[in-house]
Amino acid sequence: MRRYGLALDLQDDPVLIAEYEAYHRAVWPEIKAAITASGIEQMEIYRFGNRLFMLMDVNDTFSFEAKAASDAKNDKVQEWEQLMWKYQQALPGAKPGEKWVIMDKIFELI
Repeated sequence: MRRYGLALDLQDDPVLIAEYEAYHRAVWPEIKAAITASGIEQMEIYRFGNRLFMLMDVNDTFSFEAKAASDAKNDKVQEWEQLMWKYQQALPGAKPGEKWVIMDKIFELI
């Protein structure tokens, strides 16, 4: 099992943030199915202000490249992603079109 931490910012608008949270309280079943089919075993998203932090635990079959390729062919995932861009904004330093950015782990208490 591997773990990844990712970050993303939301538009700094309380109404949009509330809408985004409402969508995530009732994520479409097709989105959940695409997430689990990719090898993601556990996913949590936390928010502070307009900053999001995602924690993902993945199995050995998971790869970001394979997930991106699968998502690109999935019309429902594309619809979801297009809708989410209304609420999201790229982090400073993100590549053009890049949403969630993988964070570097700098500490672990063992």
